[in-house]
Amino acid sequence: MTQPLASALKPIADTIRVLVMDAVQRANSGHPGMPMGMADVASLLWAKYLKFDPRHPQWPDRDRFILSAGHGSMLLYALLHLSGYDLPMEELQNFRQWGSRTPGHPEHGHTVGVETTTGPLGQGISNAVGFAMAEQWLAQKFNRPEFPMVDHRTFVIAGDGDLMEGISHEAAALAGHLGLSKLIVLYDDNGISIDGKTTLAFTEDVLARFAAYGWHAARADGHDVETVKAALDEALADEERPSLIACRTIIGFGSPNRAGTSKAHGEPLGEEEIRLTRENLGLPQEKFWTDPRAYELLGTAGTLGAAKHHAWSDLLAQYEAAYPELAAEFKRMMHGELPQGWEAAAMPEFGKPIATRAASGQVLNAFARVVPELLGGSADLTGSNKTDLKGEADVQKGHWDGRYLRFGVREHGMGAIMNGMALHGGIIPYGGTFLVFSDYMRPAVRLAALMEQQVIYVFTHDSIGLGEDGPTHQPIEQLAALRAIPNLVVLRPADAWETAVAWQTAIARRNGPTALALTRQNLPVLDRAVAQGAAKGGYVLADAANPQVILLGSGSEVQIALDAQKLLAEKGVSARVVSMPSWELFDAQPQDYRDSVLPPTVTARVAIEAGVTLGWQRYVGSDGAVIGIDHFGASAPFERIYAEFGLTPQAMVAAALEMVG
Repeated sequence: MTQPLASALKPIADTIRVLVMDAVQRANSGHPGMPMGMADVASLLWAKYLKFDPRHPQWPDRDRFILSAGHGSMLLYALLHLSGYDLPMEELQNFRQWGSRTPGHPEHGHTVGVETTTGPLGQGISNAVGFAMAEQWLAQKFNRPEFPMVDHRTFVIAGDGDLMEGISHEAAALAGHLGLSKLIVLYDDNGISIDGKTTLAFTEDVLARFAAYGWHAARADGHDVETVKAALDEALADEERPSLIACRTIIGFGSPNRAGTSKAHGEPLGEEEIRLTRENLGLPQEKFWTDPRAYELLGTAGTLGAAKHHAWSDLLAQYEAAYPELAAEFKRMMHGELPQGWEAAAMPEFGKPIATRAASGQVLNAFARVVPELLGGSADLTGSNKTDLKGEADVQKGHWDGRYLRFGVREHGMGAIMNGMALHGGIIPYGGTFLVFSDYMRPAVRLAALMEQQVIYVFTHDSIGLGEDGPTHQPIEQLAALRAIPNLVVLRPADAWETAVAWQTAIARRNGPTALALTRQNLPVLDRAVAQGAAKGGYVLADAANPQVILLGSGSEVQIALDAQKLLAEKGVSARVVSMPSWELFDAQPQDYRDSVLPPTVTARVAIEAGVTLGWQRYVGSDGAVIGIDHFGASAPFERIYAEFGLTPQAMVAAALEMVG
């Protein structure tokens, strides 16, 4: 007689609960409630549905599992350990400790098997939309009859907090619009948040909401795996819609005094409560006890996954024989290698003054012709951002052969979705919006930098130079805010050729995101050969013999510095003009190069930028001056605004003359 499913999976769920309780208690820090409540659901998913190979965790056609409720990280760590990933018991015992591979929230690249960094709520489920989009797009591009080289699913465990955060609304709406049927979200519907019952602030009908997005939505008892299995099977059968399964669970399941309360959410249960919980569940009192059957059950799932991986590898060999060019492209893209000779893409000719946003659009199209993995779009600002790819169709439901994404007015969702696409592999995502709206997507930008993911942001309308739209749309502090994010490279090019260098830099940079800050107004075109210096972040654009003063600027203000240089020359003062499109790239150069651009002996320095002055002091020194805008903008033609706010060649000249006497 076949063993009932609940009984068969019980050893896994029991072991998870023990490992979670003990790890959190030893660390005296953590979140035991969610993992204890979702242990039954997770056991079913990993033992019976998830396709994975613990010995080859980067296998391209594995299913992706995302713990969006990242505070419950011990759930994932326990599953990885029991499934045979390289995460020994010692790591679980060192939960949240210095040097361990089990940090408080899952971190991609830090712990094997962790697909994305989660914890900031709403990010993981939104990343998952990007994972699923990447799977669909790559499947359309590479799959052929009898060769399903890209054929996997994205599974998510999300909590109430994920669904409260606005970003999940943005991403889920787009997922429904696109019909991402290989995306399945298991919602831990436990009715408890940190403050208490979720009904204090969260009373909408979640299933109706997701149904309105175009999702398949169902409910299951999270402690009755048969009902969860039925719901999962129904979700897997739906080939038109993503699925949300609301699993009703009890937070802190098994704890006599903490289960079903907010006290189980984010603090250790305590030694006595753990003793009572073990007693209540009929489990041994041994610390970090594990049931050998849990290893056996999840080990079997891993062995089945390894067999599927082996079959896929055999299929890949046949695919290479049948479609050698396509297979080579597939392997190149999935390995994150750029096409040979891509840097030599034919660039447009730039002669007349042109806005860097317009130049960016032309350069993007030039590179997209030779870098097919460039896939992106705009948050409903295509005409302004110039992010469209000429001759390429839109990606829409049932039409995944396009290359342009319509994210809608969803900046934050766009940022997290691009992170998921980059994490999936095979794609270099880019997305456009106004620079001022980088504020809406900053949490996702920060996570891209933390995870070292190649994501490209096209931020246009980069200053008061956008003019009449006024202070609500004129970025003032945004450049400084973005520059404050570690591992984010910000590039504010001064002309069309610096823009080409900026794009080349962004495409070549594989270990972090890149932000391009681009103008609405036209700028004169510099010398192409000289502008190549932008690759180093800062360079001598225009020199003078024995310079007495150095004039620094970025973006549209570089032209102001060039005009100031001429005025100073008329007064007998020699000035060097330095273009500084990227502080991060400049700071990464050797000291001797930086000193050659900014000689320590020349202390008279004036910097200009149409933004807050914060940070420029590191380049001008204590004797230098910074001309900027430490206040909000105004609505008027940009020429008038620059004049009224003192961003002029004359202001630079006055500051320089005061220094040199």
